Amino acid sequence: MVGAVSRMKKAAIRFVPVILLAALLQGCAGPRAVTGLASPTQSDARYLSTIPFLVATTRAASATAEPPYSRDRSLALSFAQVNVLVPAMHRPGSVETSSGIPDPTRHFSARNLTHIADGKSFLSQLNARLAKRPPSQREIFIFVHGYNNNFAEGLFRNAQIVHDYNISSVPLHFSWASAASFGGYLFDRDSALQARAGLAETIEIAARSNASGIVIAGHSMGAYVVMEALRTLALSGKSYIFPKIRGVMLAAPDIDPDVFSSQVNDIPTLPQPFTIIVSRRDRALSVSRRLTGGGPRIGSGSNIPLLQKKNVQVIDISDIDGGGHSAFASSGTLIQLLGSNRLLRRLITDEDATANTKVAEAGQAVFENAALAIHLPVRILEGLGPGQSRPVSDGSNASR
Repeated sequence: MVGAVSRMKKAAIRFVPVILLAALLQGCAGPRAVTGLASPTQSDARYLSTIPFLVATTRAASATAEPPYSRDRSLALSFAQVNVLVPAMHRPGSVETSSGIPDPTRHFSARNLTHIADGKSFLSQLNARLAKRPPSQREIFIFVHGYNNNFAEGLFRNAQIVHDYNISSVPLHFSWASAASFGGYLFDRDSALQARAGLAETIEIAARSNASGIVIAGHSMGAYVVMEALRTLALSGKSYIFPKIRGVMLAAPDIDPDVFSSQVNDIPTLPQPFTIIVSRRDRALSVSRRLTGGGPRIGSGSNIPLLQKKNVQVIDISDIDGGGHSAFASSGTLIQLLGSNRLLRRLITDEDATANTKVAEAGQAVFENAALAIHLPVRILEGLGPGQSRPVSDGSNASR
């Protein structure tokens, strides 16, 4: 009898992470977002703006317009182009969606999705879009969504970021085969690994384009895809692509610290600058830690000195608007601080900024909003000469 009770307790303990995950996410439960591609075009509807996207995906194409891509994995990388309408009633930081027919006045929606035959045609499309822009905007912005996103949700989050942060680069959306299910965490982890070759191929195509540079952003488990793609490029002898990458930003990365260290060790030189956004208040990553049985995730903010030694710049948003899992995109404070004056861009790219200029910019950010902490990488801290001020944390208060 005692043995049976013990086994029951152990079984209950194993289910605790699942219960916690359900409790954490139940407020987000409900019908999933749709693109609106299957609904009639509302030519007279009011919307704020249109963002033309290029899409690369490892999702399998659907037989119907809604959704255009499913949760199933594809061994081959697929390409498309699509327009996203930002709703007239959009509030910065929000992704307003519908599970029925989207109203462009109130919901993000997609129009005119067309498939692109292959990588060669995709490259031609990239160059055509770059050619229409002034030289200062001939850059490519690649965004990789996180866990529990269907195609519409990942695409619309990308559009919200591009719109709210005034990103002027050519936007490219990379969609991997998330199950879009609260219980699909392990499926998504496998899908993230399966997608690494597809993202590596996408980055390689972007590097062959006429772009002046590439900026890559990954959220949550999407950051795992980004790291694995960079590792894939490095191990396949394609590190020559990295100089074309003008910045990498991982927001709330759902990556085990040991795995991250292993990934970095396989990459001779990380693309620079390399920025990670962390939060000690990220409850989703706390649940992820329990599900995986490991230590705090890289995005939890408990490994800042380690990241600095690996030449990673860390932005700690723990004390900004609750510091939630998606605060990098949803925080009105961050959008106001970093979006309108292009400070975010200067922090995560090398645009017209020497190392010391970046330090000054970072110091300005802390001055304007004391809740935002920026921890510079060792490569910059060691470059400061005697008597030069260090207006940002050097990691000594990382455990606060």
